[in-house]
Amino acid sequence: MGLTSARFPRTHAPGKDIRSATLDDARAIAAVYSPYITGTVITFEEHPIKPVEMARRIRAITPRLPWLVLEQGGRVIGYAYAAPWRERTAYRHAVETTIYLESRFAGQGLGEKLYRALLDDLRQRGLHCAFGVIALPNPPSIALHEKCGFTKVGHLAEAGWKFEHWVDVGYWQLMF
Repeated sequence: MGLTSARFPRTHAPGKDIRSATLDDARAIAAVYSPYITGTVITFEEHPIKPVEMARRIRAITPRLPWLVLEQGGRVIGYAYAAPWRERTAYRHAVETTIYLESRFAGQGLGEKLYRALLDDLRQRGLHCAFGVIALPNPPSIALHEKCGFTKVGHLAEAGWKFEHWVDVGYWQLMF
């Protein structure tokens, strides 16, 4: 059974489509995410996520917050979503944003298009701010966030341990 969203209508571009994710997208989303888990420090996950777990994550986020997918030719090639920043109720107007795109589509402006769609949805929902949490170094993610209006607000040294070395984390913030 899929989730639908009247809040985020399907947008069309030649051969590309942004829409709200459904539970049926879990397998494709996990496939987009897996290379980042197994081959980079961009995510601090260390084991590939099974589709059933990805479906659970989608269900936990939507419909309160958006989870969008980017399709090309009917196939999911990227996704972006927002999650609660923290569990305490005073944080209810702040979110953490996430975006992943199949690497072969990088540098074509598709990630920016998808991320801006997510940010527009968050603005429409009346949220106050968004945080991008970036494992460092990651120049492409920093460039995307800053192009979308985020500014760096923090840096944690050696916050994560992956692939036998320490990884710093930077925090970028966007006020709506």
